Amino acid sequence: MEIWSKLFSNKRVLVTGHTGFTGTWLSLWLKKLGAEVYGLALDPISSPNLYDASQLADHITASHIADITDYNSVHAVFEEHKPEIVFHLAAQPLVRKSYREPLETYATNVMGTAHVLEAARHVGGVDAGVFITTDKVYENKEWIWPYRENEPLGGKDPYSASKSAAEMVLSSYAKSFFQEAGSMRIAVARGGNIIGGGDWSEDRLIPDFVRAITNDSSLLIRNPRSTRPWQHVLALCHGYLSLAHLLLENPEKAQGAWNLGPRPEDSIPVGDLLKKIGSVWKEPVLEYVPSELLESQLLSIDSSKAKAYLKWEPPWDIDDVIKATADWYKQYYEGSKTAFDLVVEQIMSYQANIGIFE
Repeated sequence: MEIWSKLFSNKRVLVTGHTGFTGTWLSLWLKKLGAEVYGLALDPISSPNLYDASQLADHITASHIADITDYNSVHAVFEEHKPEIVFHLAAQPLVRKSYREPLETYATNVMGTAHVLEAARHVGGVDAGVFITTDKVYENKEWIWPYRENEPLGGKDPYSASKSAAEMVLSSYAKSFFQEAGSMRIAVARGGNIIGGGDWSEDRLIPDFVRAITNDSSLLIRNPRSTRPWQHVLALCHGYLSLAHLLLENPEKAQGAWNLGPRPEDSIPVGDLLKKIGSVWKEPVLEYVPSELLESQLLSIDSSKAKAYLKWEPPWDIDDVIKATADWYKQYYEGSKTAFDLVVEQIMSYQANIGIFE
C-alpha cells in the first residue's frame, strides 16, 4: 500500500469542523503527514476544548471561523484555498441537544452538508470528499445483528434523522452533479461512539467521567445497560484517511457508504466501560438518573466491507482504547505534557501499529 506521507504531502486539504474534538485530531494527523490543512468551523463550544488546548490554529495553514449554514462563507473558503481533498466533519453531533435544538440540528447537518457539496461543485478541483455521518443513521430495530451498509436508513431522534437526511443529499449530489470524469468522488463514513483524550463535550460519557474526577463530583448515569460501539478517535481518523486514499487511488471502489465500527467484543455496556476506565484511573461516585428522552439501547454495525477493501482494522482493542484515553487525561491534568504533545505522541504510537508508514 502506498505510504500516506507521500499521498497527502503538500495536498490542499479542507477539514470542516476542525475546532471540534475529532476535527482537531484529524487536522493534526494530516499536518504530520505533510498536508496543507485548512479549517472551517464555528468557535469551539466547550471550555476547555482540544482546539485551544492544542493550539491547532498555530499548526495548520489557515483556520476560518465561520458557519456552514451560511453558504457564502463556505463558498469563500473553497474559492480562496481550492482544496483537493475535503473531510466534512462539521455537525451538531449530540443526540440530547438535537431534542432541545431540532432546527439548529437540521440546518447544520442537512443544509450544512448541502452547502459544502454546492461549494465543491461550483469551485471545482476537489478530487475526494469524505463525509462523516454516524452509525445512528440506520433504522434501529434494537436487534442483536449488526447493520450493513445496504440496510434501510431511519432515525427516531432529530440527530439521527438529520444524518440520514444528509446521506440522501449526498447520494443526490453524487448522482446529479459528480458523475463526470475528474469531478469529486464521495465516500460516506458511518462511525460509532468516539472516545479519546481531549474531549470535553456536553452529554458524553467520557467527558462527564473526566469532569466528575477532576471536580470531585458524582457522575450521572442514564442508561448503564446501553451497549455502544466504543472506539478511539484515532481509529475513526484512520478510517477517514483510508477512505480518502482509496478515493484517490480507486474512486469507483471507494464511493458510497462505509461502516467503521469496532470489533464485536469491544461493543460493551456503559456500566462495563465505566468499570474499566475506573480501574485504570479513579472511580467516581455514580448516580443513576433515568433518561426522560428516547435513546437507543443496542446498536452495532458490520465493518466487514472496510476491513476487506480498505484494509482497515484498528490495532487497539477496548482495553487499549481505555488506557490510551485515561493516560491522555491523567498526563494533561498533571501538567506533565501539553495537549499538542499528547495528541502527536498517540498519533505516532497508533501509526507504529499499522503497516502503511515508513
